[in-house]
Amino acid sequence: MKNNAIPDTRVYILKKVTPLFAAQGCNGVSMRELSKAVGLSAAAIYHHFADKKTLYLEVMKYAFLEKTSLIESSLSPDASAIMKLEEFIESFARLLGGDSNFRALVLWALLDDDKTRVKLVAEEVFFPPFNSVKKLLEEIDPEADHYMLTISIVWLVVSHFATMPMSQYLPGWRSEYGDPIVISKHIIGFLTKNMQLSLSSEVVETRVKEG
Repeated sequence: MKNNAIPDTRVYILKKVTPLFAAQGCNGVSMRELSKAVGLSAAAIYHHFADKKTLYLEVMKYAFLEKTSLIESSLSPDASAIMKLEEFIESFARLLGGDSNFRALVLWALLDDDKTRVKLVAEEVFFPPFNSVKKLLEEIDPEADHYMLTISIVWLVVSHFATMPMSQYLPGWRSEYGDPIVISKHIIGFLTKNMQLSLSSEVVETRVKEG
């Protein structure tokens, strides 16, 4: 690998170690395992990342911020806030449903018991998408508890995929319940009903067309 391609080397390392962190979490994987997966010595990895905790945080940023920023940039600029919220939820559901590494990293982050690491992930990884959803909710319903609603939305999406390995064997399960579009429409319907919102005509029209 070229010595003058440090940014590429960093990305290469992040790509190689992401599946390990996704499978075992930060505490479950050793530097020896990470070094073996990357094909570089621990010293070479430390040249780019100060320690394992820093590497883990950068993996979270790489896996999470890149993808969620793409979701935000793809939202229809002229759409209403409720339409943008539906687009965000659907895209987030698609991402969780389609990227097993991303889904596992989100779950590891939510279950992490290292307070210092959790604080860093919350501030440097989760804050941007959290704030984007919160701002949409502030526009939709100024009187609502925007913090609680944002947390609820994130967990509603995540929990569908986190519980799916078991819930598919419970009475009433249908194969379509694993479809990100079905999940997102269920969540937005739940929110609009409980927030006493009226769907905009564009949302209604879109749903009619999708039939």
